[in-house]
Amino acid sequence: MQSLVENETTYGLKSAQLSIFETHQVAEQVFLHFDQPVLASMIEGKKVMHLAHADPFAFLPGESILMPAEGDMVIDFPEATPENPTKCLALSIDPEVIDRTVVRMNEEHTRIDNLSWTPYRGSFHHLQDLAIDQIVHRLLFLIVEGHPQKDLFVNMNLQELLIRIMQAESSTYHLADAELKSNHRLAHVINYIRDNLHEKLSVSDLSQQAHMSESSFYRTFKNEIGATPLDFIQEERLTLASSLLRSTDKSISRISDYCGFSSLSYFAKVFKRWAGVSPSKFRKQYEMTRPASGINMGYSQKPR
Repeated sequence: MQSLVENETTYGLKSAQLSIFETHQVAEQVFLHFDQPVLASMIEGKKVMHLAHADPFAFLPGESILMPAEGDMVIDFPEATPENPTKCLALSIDPEVIDRTVVRMNEEHTRIDNLSWTPYRGSFHHLQDLAIDQIVHRLLFLIVEGHPQKDLFVNMNLQELLIRIMQAESSTYHLADAELKSNHRLAHVINYIRDNLHEKLSVSDLSQQAHMSESSFYRTFKNEIGATPLDFIQEERLTLASSLLRSTDKSISRISDYCGFSSLSYFAKVFKRWAGVSPSKFRKQYEMTRPASGINMGYSQKPR
């Protein structure tokens, strides 16, 4: 062997197998196949993923992909070097563990839409979720640590991971349903939130929109979306603000007000915590790609 291209370290457990890959050279069209369901997560660097029924996309740290059994990946490594290798992990999960967790969720937490809980409905599920990323790193620590009861700890974390993934799948389903203007109650509430981000929104208001009691609405929303109603509202406001910062030249103060934040200082604080940089620095990272004329910043038009 003239040079190191990729190194793989594998850890075997009763209910899972963890493989850590380090790629040391730029490479294209690297093929991987997994017999069992697998969760792939980026640790460092960048990949370009080619998966069935999807356009190629960048795969970055903090992101995960859940693939069903017999899944194929074709991967490019555009930035890997010996000094800064691309690092990722692949967690293969025992199908019996998945089945037990799915059965328990369907028995104990029936979905409002009468669909069954499932970790994936298509050929893969692209996940961008802080909680999932933290559990993956916790699993990595537990597997490498070598604790006498690590299999027990890993099983507990695998169950939480699968539940979080199913909630993320449910959230994706409801958000897509909302975009289609579905009459489903949660989809209606999501549309209502998005159409009124500049207004003060409360759990009481939203429960009335869903025609549910506050306690029942709160529990159902968190169960199926994976976030509290107020956390979801803030995420939608921050997502809209980031889009406006990238695509318009409107002042940060006006964007803050338009997205429903109580003050500019509060907006700057939560945006920096969310994006890692201040709104002004975030804006500088992106070139202006569209004129502001495409977006009406008055309140006569619903924000999008």
